[in-house]
Amino acid sequence: MQQAPRRAIFGWVLFDWACQPVATLVTTFIYAPYFASAVANSPAEGQALWGFAAAAAGIAIALTSPFIGAIADATGPRKPWIAAFGVLLVFGSIGLWFGKPGDQSTILFVLVCFAVLTIGMEFATVFNNAMMPSLVPPNKIGWLSGLGWATGYLGGLVSLAFALLFLSTNPKTGLTLIGTPPAFGLDATAREGDRFIGPLTAIWFIVFVIPMFLFVPDKAKAMKLGPAVRHGFRTTLDTVREARKHKNIGTFLLANMVYADGLVALFAFGGIYAAGTFGWGAIQLGIFGILLTITGTLGALAGGRLDDKLGAKPVILGSLVILIVSVIAILSIDRDRIFFFFPVTPADPHAGLFASIPEKLYVAIGLFIGIAAGPLQAASRALLVRLAPREQLAQFFGLFALSGKLTSFMGPFLVATVTALTLNQKAGVSVLVLFFVAGGLLLLRVAPARKT
Repeated sequence: MQQAPRRAIFGWVLFDWACQPVATLVTTFIYAPYFASAVANSPAEGQALWGFAAAAAGIAIALTSPFIGAIADATGPRKPWIAAFGVLLVFGSIGLWFGKPGDQSTILFVLVCFAVLTIGMEFATVFNNAMMPSLVPPNKIGWLSGLGWATGYLGGLVSLAFALLFLSTNPKTGLTLIGTPPAFGLDATAREGDRFIGPLTAIWFIVFVIPMFLFVPDKAKAMKLGPAVRHGFRTTLDTVREARKHKNIGTFLLANMVYADGLVALFAFGGIYAAGTFGWGAIQLGIFGILLTITGTLGALAGGRLDDKLGAKPVILGSLVILIVSVIAILSIDRDRIFFFFPVTPADPHAGLFASIPEKLYVAIGLFIGIAAGPLQAASRALLVRLAPREQLAQFFGLFALSGKLTSFMGPFLVATVTALTLNQKAGVSVLVLFFVAGGLLLLRVAPARKT
């Protein structure tokens, strides 16, 4: 097949840019740590509550994603589904504004909004992914997937820089990174700069998803919705049975189920963990996020090229090794200790950013996580495109979302449960090592996919 026009590639790639603030601003670096440190009673309680909300969203996605993917395959066009789930993303994001510092009555509403926006983003991504084979030849799938993830990371970088410069404030000074009050007349004492991350995420998505709707070709309409729903019930069962017949695809989906769970939980709790361990605020977490995003962008681009040359499986395995080592290294760091046994002098609270050795080491580890995360996600998406029957791609991407979410509630749930039981963030994060190891061992059993 011929490659789609550049504007179609541009529109498809920009979808990742449009969605990235959900992961970068909400889940990882600004809003989640704000929630844990300012809205919840303590960082440990906040980490646990946030984990339970992520787990609830994961269960909802796991139970419905293959069925909805089957309906989409039957109806044909993907864009109406992206629009419908984009609405959930937008309204869920706007609702985060109402999470006021110290106001316990807002906690439940914020957690529900977070779950809703997560569901919206994940389902919209399923249908955007299903467009990939219509845009490039099979030998360029890795390149396209890597370009999408890299563009997404770059979008996260730009949105994070904007948030740090004009919105998020130091709780002690009420000033942003450039030493000014938050923009748009927001009240620093009410932490409105951090709370505005929700509406910003919604606006960002609305603006940057438009090129996808304008330029990316869509499938022709097939069935009407009513017959498609009935068809979806039947074909979902057929697809699950077919995936079991295709042992290679089933093994890959199982592996993805495990290691994707670990990655989701790692990003969900990385910022919260740093806030609790080092007392980092939005400024430190934001700068850390910028550095991690830069390496993530470079990693996704390099991973896409390596995918087309070496295959997706070696790229995924290499990324998992880096993540395993990184999580162990994170666990070895404390405010006054590194590598488990070596005491160090804690940083002076009035010293500069990342002044202590543990903080510098944590930042360095974060860079390696960024390098590994981009290729892992891009290569996983590309591997499924090569393994799955093209005419059932949305269904298999539904199963892909299922495999990424079926136990995704388990990662946040186990981190949250262990944290709640031990009141120790380090103990909660330690369970992630098991997910990456188990996922890698399962992936070793997957036969190499076709590259052309």
